[in-house]
Amino acid sequence: MTAAVDMPKISECTVSGCSYNDHSSCHAFAVTIGGANGDAECATFIPLADKGGLPTVTGQVGACQRADCVHNESLECTAGTVKIGAGHDLADCLTYEKG
Repeated sequence: MTAAVDMPKISECTVSGCSYNDHSSCHAFAVTIGGANGDAECATFIPLADKGGLPTVTGQVGACQRADCVHNESLECTAGTVKIGAGHDLADCLTYEKG
C-alpha cells in the first residue's frame, strides 16, 4: 500500500467550478479517480461555490479505480504528478493513459 507521503501530487487542476480548486490548485487531501469505458473522471469533483478542503494542502491521488491505466498498480497511482481538467467530463484525470 502507498503511504500518504508517496501519493502522486496533483500538479494542476483547471476545473474552476470545483469546490476543492483554488487558483488551479487542488486542496482536497486526496482525490479518487473513477470513470468507465476509457474515461478517467475525478470522482471527488464537487460543483459548489463554497470552497472546501485544507488551505495548506496540495491534493494527491488517494485511489485510482482505472485498472486499465498504465500508471495504475494495484489500484494505486504511480504517476509522478497528475493533472486534472476538462476531458470527456468537466473534471477528468488528464494523466490517464489506457494500457
